[in-house]
Amino acid sequence: MVKKLDPQGRVSIPIDWRKDWKSDKVILRRLKDKIEVAPIEPIRPSSLFDSIIVGDEVDFTDPHSLRKALLEPGHT
Repeated sequence: MVKKLDPQGRVSIPIDWRKDWKSDKVILRRLKDKIEVAPIEPIRPSSLFDSIIVGDEVDFTDPHSLRKALLEPGHT
């Protein structure tokens, strides 16, 4: 399918291509001389529970300690 860009650089995606998407947001990825458009699938917040492992030595009442544990790869 050939589509023309509007003056703002937008292109419409046919509704029959979008009908099974669960979101109205997409990821645009530039691949050298091509552009990839992919829908973003929504993530349930409950799927993130227990997804971050933090060591026992981290003081959760100290934001600096918690931040350090989350940013330093070998500190978990």
